[in-house]
Amino acid sequence: MFPRHAAPGRRPHDPADPYTPPIPWPARCLDYSPHRLPAVNTNRSLMGSFYFPGHAGLPPYAWKQPAAAAPPAPPPHTTMTNGRKRQNDEYNPHAVKRQRLDPPLPRAPLLHRPDPAVACSSRSSSVAGFDSSHLSPRAHIQPRVIAVPKSSKISQVDAKDKLSDQMVELFDACQQKPSDLNRKEACRVQLQNDIQCIYEVARLYLTGSSMNGLGCRSSDADLCLVLNGNKRTDPIHVLTVLQRFFKSLSYVEMTQLIRAKVPILKFKEKGSGLEFDLNINNTVGIRNTFLLRSYAFADLRIRPMILVVKKWAQHHQINDASKGTLSSYTLVLMVLHYLQTLKEPVLPSLQRDYPDCFYPFMDIDMVPEGPKRVPPYISRNQSPLGELLLGFLKYYATNFRWDNQVISVREAKALPKDNSATWRNKYICVEGKHFRGHDGPLRPALNHYQEPPCKKWPRQCHVSGVRAMPCLPEPFERNNVARAVHEKIKFDAIKAGFAQSFRILQDRKDLNSILPVGAVINKEVYLR
Repeated sequence: MFPRHAAPGRRPHDPADPYTPPIPWPARCLDYSPHRLPAVNTNRSLMGSFYFPGHAGLPPYAWKQPAAAAPPAPPPHTTMTNGRKRQNDEYNPHAVKRQRLDPPLPRAPLLHRPDPAVACSSRSSSVAGFDSSHLSPRAHIQPRVIAVPKSSKISQVDAKDKLSDQMVELFDACQQKPSDLNRKEACRVQLQNDIQCIYEVARLYLTGSSMNGLGCRSSDADLCLVLNGNKRTDPIHVLTVLQRFFKSLSYVEMTQLIRAKVPILKFKEKGSGLEFDLNINNTVGIRNTFLLRSYAFADLRIRPMILVVKKWAQHHQINDASKGTLSSYTLVLMVLHYLQTLKEPVLPSLQRDYPDCFYPFMDIDMVPEGPKRVPPYISRNQSPLGELLLGFLKYYATNFRWDNQVISVREAKALPKDNSATWRNKYICVEGKHFRGHDGPLRPALNHYQEPPCKKWPRQCHVSGVRAMPCLPEPFERNNVARAVHEKIKFDAIKAGFAQSFRILQDRKDLNSILPVGAVINKEVYLR
């Protein structure tokens, strides 16, 4: 009944079918939210200016809770010979129960070959490279300090010019620090324990920029509360109950219920002022976290590039979806799209080249496993950060056709805008990644493989998409994530920001000419 001992509930591997994962996925739920990470060796050396660090040597996150009095043991050091990674028989049998939160250590670079079969190989390595999953809803978890490398600075990138050096300086000062993540994680653990007094089987996830590598020190924390069961939950009702309950918690203050398309409960941690946004069953955010993390660590230039663009947009007041401009998520997709469309691309389309690794019907518990099988992408593009930033501003100031093109990270190109309601009469179209049919309550994780709704998927269904108007498509479900830009005056301000900044930066080659670097750094330090 199960040829080749296929995992229960999962079809056997067919070597002729590149879309069937050849290795069995773990049959049990993993611990998504980190509470301890072993210390690692941070001595790194780069093989080339923009070599993407490999993952084989990085000790991943061990999710098991240690004894209260026992200090975390140092991870075993795995040696590599002749640039190869460990073979299957060299893996620790518990490796599938670990999570990796920081950039991996170096390994020999591989040239990108978009072969789906390679993506499914059991010996391919990861771009995002870490396990995660849920905390046991009945376990009593104490906050643990997340140990990450003492230095995750991007200064290993060769800043060969003043502009690039300024971008590196800004990134090093503003990027989220281990202490910031530890504080968010400690609060998440405490909240989960308290929420389980009301919803016993609830699980709380830390998502968004805090976990995808794109966060700043001042970034708020996004939380997703997942409630088990087949019955659909009314988010407003649950959030209303939680709002009343949070008023009784000594460490929570300033709760506010936002009745948006995705309702959220905003609140702060008393004392630190750390802001949280809590949603209910919005598992799309969990999936997006792992996809964006895969892109963020695909090249050393990605994270500083995105951080600088975010700070630039905030300074020019075009980074606030609640006020009709661009959300941070939209800006991230715009940066990724630009880097994909260069003559020598900095990035590929991960979900197009490796569809199984970002399978839309994968059980939520197994989402962290997908990116582990994406091989490293080594770009031939060696442009410095300053040149990429200038090119980014030029692309959206002069090259991109806002009136008839849709930004698509999924296809790694600009798509023609059609006349569908998604893109019609929209000023900016950015195709976003969303999972149809999976933004709801989490069913019991008994079967980690689910048949797609049609037999064509993924060979044919995964290439069909919707197009947006200045549109940035999300990689999983096609919807316009730039729909907040619905007023012409706001759209004109966004275009003017790109055009004016491009002209100034092209002339002066100084980041301070379009963004007060010192003031931004001081503000970031003050807020944290």
